[in-house]
Amino acid sequence: MVGRGANLAPYRHVVSLPCNGPRQRIDPNRGYAMTTTTTGDTVQVPKVGRYGIDNRGSTIAFRSRHLFGVAPVRGTMAIRRGVVEVADPITDSSVQVEMDTTSFDTGSRHRDGDVRSARFLDAARYPSMTFTSERLDRSEGRWTLAGTLTVRDVARPVSLTVEQSTVQHGTPNSFVVCATTRIDRTDFGLTAYRGMAGRHLDVSLRILGVRS
Repeated sequence: MVGRGANLAPYRHVVSLPCNGPRQRIDPNRGYAMTTTTTGDTVQVPKVGRYGIDNRGSTIAFRSRHLFGVAPVRGTMAIRRGVVEVADPITDSSVQVEMDTTSFDTGSRHRDGDVRSARFLDAARYPSMTFTSERLDRSEGRWTLAGTLTVRDVARPVSLTVEQSTVQHGTPNSFVVCATTRIDRTDFGLTAYRGMAGRHLDVSLRILGVRS
């Protein structure tokens, strides 16, 4: 679950939005995130504080392969709720996200029902999966968010690569961050249909944070 005291809207729906915009730059001397806009101006993003994740403006997209790696599969999953705590220095920031396993959607009713079933996500018994960050690191100019992903009560370490971070135009109390990672489903005991169903999922996240 997300941190105590969160005042967040209940899950409604997800709007899939692309991660376009300026590339992230975090100034290690100032201790906060910076973004260079297309005009060359520099702005501070985001302000230190607590942000609720807006599930209407956030999305999780993934791609994989099935039929022994021949056919591509793309899909989405909704975010129920979450909290981003932006700290000073930025490396002390934290993220908690709760995702809706019942929303798993690839556009195939048969496949989606199978993945939501007890063979895989067991969404009836485990309607949520969670990610809790542990640290934000910078190495060789790349920022990574390390944490724990819990699926069906199985917790495993996961590292997200931060691809972009920017404030919303004209809305200094909100920001968008985009990140990517690769998940091995067998790490979480999801081993059904080996070979037939893809083992790895390449995941892209677009998170809209709104200051609480």
